[in-house]
Amino acid sequence: QVQLVESGGDLVQAGGSLRVSCAASGSSFRINAMGWYRQAPGKQRELVARITSGGSTNYADSVKGRFTISRDNAKNTVYLQMNSLKPEDTAVYYCNGQGVVVSSLGLKPLDAWGQGTLVIVSS
Repeated sequence: QVQLVESGGDLVQAGGSLRVSCAASGSSFRINAMGWYRQAPGKQRELVARITSGGSTNYADSVKGRFTISRDNAKNTVYLQMNSLKPEDTAVYYCNGQGVVVSSLGLKPLDAWGQGTLVIVSS
């Protein structure tokens, strides 16, 4: 079983910065892509940023130039550095990991989610 645990959510003023982290744990797994999604009240969950094991990244247009995703493959940890935060960035931020789990039956697809961490940006 693979678990993703986010941390770092907080209340921050507009224009401020915050870094959230997500660590994956478990056994016999390999995560290829990790991503951050967010869900604001009354809205659908949306992709914020994604990074592959090779370091390729993509971002939502709304966060380009302000947010940076990075990862430590050795630690199975992904980070999201958020700068120039805006009130509209307020949301629960979820970590996602996609890859494979090695079992006695072979490789099984992995698509795991964390429990979320709340980011509130005050105006």
